Amino acid sequence: MPLSIVAYAREFCRLEWVKKFLAAKTAPLVAPPYFRNFPVLSGKTCTHHLHCMMVCPAPGAIEVVRTPTGWEPRIHEGHCIRCGLCVEACPNGVLSSGRILESVALARTGLSFSFRIDVDLARCMGCGNCAVSCPVNKLVDAQMAHGGHASTEDLLLKVSDGKCRVLHAEKCTGCKTCEDNCPNGAISVARLLSAVHVQGEGQ
Repeated sequence: MPLSIVAYAREFCRLEWVKKFLAAKTAPLVAPPYFRNFPVLSGKTCTHHLHCMMVCPAPGAIEVVRTPTGWEPRIHEGHCIRCGLCVEACPNGVLSSGRILESVALARTGLSFSFRIDVDLARCMGCGNCAVSCPVNKLVDAQMAHGGHASTEDLLLKVSDGKCRVLHAEKCTGCKTCEDNCPNGAISVARLLSAVHVQGEGQ
């Protein structure tokens, strides 16, 4: 049976209820000690590896921007889910977020990044744009920087027999310049991320 209006009035007019109503306070919003905070800069130099952006599962949460003094990661707290993967992934320790690095050291885990280049030989017409534009090729062979023919087999990409060949995929930095310069869309660069066990002392 529903309570009458008089019963409601008696309930809300009790002195105990009025005291609790007037003295009610919201607890301060303090993150507990085991909670991961937003990543912050640790003061170390960013070398633009972009591993933090690659590993981040939240779109738009982090970006690496150029500043007058160099590269710097920026955290957008509205998108960041505080998973801490960017902190773990950075090879230079540019970011810090409390206990994350400690837990990584205890668990002896780490992240490994690599790149895979796939060439669709049915689409490749052997124009050589990929090999000439590749910044790694330019560093390895000075002739490639001027659009010349390759003089070494130490290149990342090389066109032989009318088709693009991947010679040293381990040299790829994931810049995707080859992919962007291929007129036929024959090249795709994939970023691979895997968890690895970090060997400790005495192992």
